[in-house]
Amino acid sequence: MEGLIIKTLIVDDDVIFQLILKKILSSYGECNIAINGKEAIQAFSLAWQENKPYNLICMDIMMPELDGHQSLRQIRKIEELLEVDECQKVKVIMITALCNPKNIKKAYYNGDVSSYLTKPIKKQKLIKNLQNMGLIKELSEV
Repeated sequence: MEGLIIKTLIVDDDVIFQLILKKILSSYGECNIAINGKEAIQAFSLAWQENKPYNLICMDIMMPELDGHQSLRQIRKIEELLEVDECQKVKVIMITALCNPKNIKKAYYNGDVSSYLTKPIKKQKLIKNLQNMGLIKELSEV
């Protein structure tokens, strides 16, 4: 593997989709799973407490407890309280079935997402997003 090791939090209530993302992303580093936004916030906070923060969060929008938009706002508030440098902030990819402009705008402007992908996810598109964010290096074979 020629990429950088990344720590990823997959946040989705769909078990099948969790497994698909984990299969793709586990070759680049550690992957943890949260089934809703509330668990995501807890996992994110714990990772910072342990001084092992996440590099990447792949988050669905439609979830029980807290949706992806609400969760991301709270995660960004935690980063603000911790005074995390802009370049150290977790990269967030919203991966959702919602492809309407309202949700896309809300994710970028209110949640400060790094990328927005729609389901069904294409492996090459996800890998390209990781490369564009500088989380992994370009591989000779994708």
